[in-house]
Amino acid sequence: MHHTQDPRMAERATVTFHTSPETRARLDRLAVLTRRSKSFLTNEAVERYLEAEEEFVASVQAGIAAADRGELASGEEVKSRLRDRISTLPPNETS
Repeated sequence: MHHTQDPRMAERATVTFHTSPETRARLDRLAVLTRRSKSFLTNEAVERYLEAEEEFVASVQAGIAAADRGELASGEEVKSRLRDRISTLPPNETS
């Protein structure tokens, strides 16, 4: 039987990291439950993390650039926006 190598596999890189035994056990368990490889799950987790962190860093950089341009909100503007936002929240059912 002849196996053709997936061209994407040639573009793969190996990364090794240390984790706790608990995290390793969780990964092992999830791999079994989802019938996915630990490599697939780890790669998926790293991709999601990177996407979220890149988005966060970009928003911080945009905020810094806006501040550098003098586009700042006064304390009163911030308080007003927070009051407006809070007023749109549903009432707390426990109060």
